[in-house]
Amino acid sequence: MADKFDVIVIGAGPGGYVAAIRAAQMGLKTACVEKWIGKDGKVAHGGTCLNVGCIPSKALLEASHKFVEAKHDFDDMGIQAGDVQMDVKKMIARKDKIVKNLTGGIAGLFKANGVTAIEGTAKVTAKDKVEVTDLDGKASTYEASNIVIAAGSVPVEIPPTPLTDDLIVDSTGALEFQETPKRLGVIGAGVIGLELGSVWNRLGSEVTVLEALDSFLPMVDTAIAKETQKLLKKQGLDIKLNARVTGSEVKGKEVVVKYEDSEGEKEITFDKLIVCVGRRPYTKGVVADGLGIELDQRGFIHVDDQCRTSVPGVYAIGDCVRGPMLAHKASEEGMMVADIIAGHKAQMNYDAIPSVIYTFPEVAWVGMTEQDAKAAGIKVKTGSFPFAASGRAMANNATEGQAKVIADAETDRVLGMHIVGQHAGEMIAQGVIALEFGSSAEDLALTCYAHPTMSEAVHEAALAVEGHAIHMANRKKR
Repeated sequence: MADKFDVIVIGAGPGGYVAAIRAAQMGLKTACVEKWIGKDGKVAHGGTCLNVGCIPSKALLEASHKFVEAKHDFDDMGIQAGDVQMDVKKMIARKDKIVKNLTGGIAGLFKANGVTAIEGTAKVTAKDKVEVTDLDGKASTYEASNIVIAAGSVPVEIPPTPLTDDLIVDSTGALEFQETPKRLGVIGAGVIGLELGSVWNRLGSEVTVLEALDSFLPMVDTAIAKETQKLLKKQGLDIKLNARVTGSEVKGKEVVVKYEDSEGEKEITFDKLIVCVGRRPYTKGVVADGLGIELDQRGFIHVDDQCRTSVPGVYAIGDCVRGPMLAHKASEEGMMVADIIAGHKAQMNYDAIPSVIYTFPEVAWVGMTEQDAKAAGIKVKTGSFPFAASGRAMANNATEGQAKVIADAETDRVLGMHIVGQHAGEMIAQGVIALEFGSSAEDLALTCYAHPTMSEAVHEAALAVEGHAIHMANRKKR
């Protein structure tokens, strides 16, 4: 007789493990299946985010930023650091240690909350059955009243640049370089490409980013995107837009990349090449044929606003369904689904999901861009404030960037917030809360902010919506 659970979650990434823990907290007998093999040869929880994504990339971004600060910025503050050097192997080892601690922590959370961890590859074979093939190839069947598919995603590979060990790599391989490449190519000027390009640029690589689109960060407000591009170029990233990669050739320990731009066909040679052109849902083989679960042409599982699939009792969350491929989005969906299964009313506001690019300065946004609102026929009013006018930013030696608030011209309701600046990823939470509670720009303007803080730029941007910013020239007078 098969083991029976109230809930079986497939995948222990930021969507899956959160869903499993939440379900167990609700008193449901819960299991979570994971097949990811860590560097130690054992099953590791945490999915892409903890193993080869969000966390390890931030460890490298933080280390490389501190290196740049010590090498170039400390002197301005009166700190004599001498000849600063980076030990790349030690930096990578620290990253691996952080990953191991966090993935092991999830195993501890499972145990503390009573979640049964099952190792192996899962397939939904019926609306209430999951077949798991363990690491030795043995298949077992488990029954569940509810199934949550949280299988995640994998990097997209493109025909012109087939991956080659330690030479042409995806985002995972880019986290494992044991030395700084002299010439580094990055295909894709999205979040991952800019972050990884920044890491190795700070450590001395000559970084060229090839982006097929003719616009930079089109999902970000135009004013913020333009400023971000200018700042990254100043740091040394050579970002080539409208550059479509057509082929590559490995020559010894070099990669020759062919691409086309407005001037025609071109070639460029790199010592390493990172392919960061997006991710695709990992859904192939997760669901048995004929079960009735609908997938679109790109492999995403079709779900409703509460993540129900077309089969009753089967849910899907995270990167394998519509919406932004973000860890926090997956986690929130996991909690929503667990609450629904437990009989509670739950809903997620997909209009209030923040996004962050962890370059320096960081870029963060939530809600509409100004161009989005105008395309939708919504009249807006905006307010911006530069960090160059912030006392705390001056003290922090971080005066680059600005905060921008977008509000409905008629109702004053906050429609979006966009920030490029130090700690933008932390400050954007104010915009998320404003959207979640339906706040007006005036609500933010009337809020008392601590001084001196970087967040005061948000306060001033909200004041600037009506032309009433205190620390810069006003556009309007009463």
